[in-house]
Amino acid sequence: MDSAGHIVASLQGAARDMDLPVPPPEKARYVIGLGLGQALEYLFPMLPESDHPRLADCYRNHYLGQDHTIPLFEGADSMLRGLHARGHVLAVATGKSRRGLDQAMQHTALEPIFTATRTADQTFSKPHPAMIEEIIAEVGGRPETTLMIGDTSHDLQMAVNAGVAGLGVSYGAHTVDLLQGCNPLAIVDTMAALENWLDENG
Repeated sequence: MDSAGHIVASLQGAARDMDLPVPPPEKARYVIGLGLGQALEYLFPMLPESDHPRLADCYRNHYLGQDHTIPLFEGADSMLRGLHARGHVLAVATGKSRRGLDQAMQHTALEPIFTATRTADQTFSKPHPAMIEEIIAEVGGRPETTLMIGDTSHDLQMAVNAGVAGLGVSYGAHTVDLLQGCNPLAIVDTMAALENWLDENG
């Protein structure tokens, strides 16, 4: 989903609600992909731990209140359905909460094509490898035949930590420089380029 701008705005809105310093966009974008608790600790280290639940609630109110308006990247629906139709096993490993992912799945009607999903409140947050390892075990896969596609360095570092290949996309949250630091197989710049890469290498 093309949610980076909405996540940034929601983090900034939560900061205003709590009278905290508002993080600049580039700093807010960096935490995209992490679990919410980890992201808030990074952005607001001055906040007492006892206030973390209230800040998290402020973020969720901003994000979930408009989650139904967040679009998929153009071309993503048809690409994903095409991969599923050709027999590829699809899964999601996300920094969203289970509630947030379920809401996104309902909005996009994509849930039937995904064999497994993991969220940051079900297991360890990225870049810990647990999400990928648990998904591989659930679907009966192997690390050597698994590909992690991600728009953040947290995604790609998780792939490294899990011993699977990573493919970066530069049209999401993190810069090309951050993605390159994780040594992905490639970095693609558009959804069309991603689909072409998968067709040629899948």
